[in-house]
Amino acid sequence: MKKKMGGPLEGPPSELIDKAIAALDDWRGETLARIRKLIHEADPDVVEEWKWGIPVWSHDGILCTGETYKAAVKTTFPKGASAEDPSGLFNSSLEGATRRAIDFRQGEAIDEEAFKALIRATVALNVSTRTAKKRA
Repeated sequence: MKKKMGGPLEGPPSELIDKAIAALDDWRGETLARIRKLIHEADPDVVEEWKWGIPVWSHDGILCTGETYKAAVKTTFPKGASAEDPSGLFNSSLEGATRRAIDFRQGEAIDEEAFKALIRATVALNVSTRTAKKRA
């Protein structure tokens, strides 16, 4: 069951994400904050949004969302099936034709370099898709 992210549904997205992380006073808040930091390190031009009651990170389209559940923090990549994932980070939503996800569980190590590489690959995919659409 997804935990409601908390906080009002108005205000700058970055503040809503701050509040959501603060409302999670356990390992999930720490994990979501760490994931957020890695996304910003991988893509300094990332745009933070708040959609569907959850954090969303975009660059020329959605990169990934951040959802919290009782047993996992999930990052869902809408174009994940097309993104390069040489480290095999995707471990959820593998049956879908387009999206993929990573479930981060309590106590599991995060391969920070592989995650940042996945973010950069997703940015490149979004940019190339946008460029192709402009040419068409």
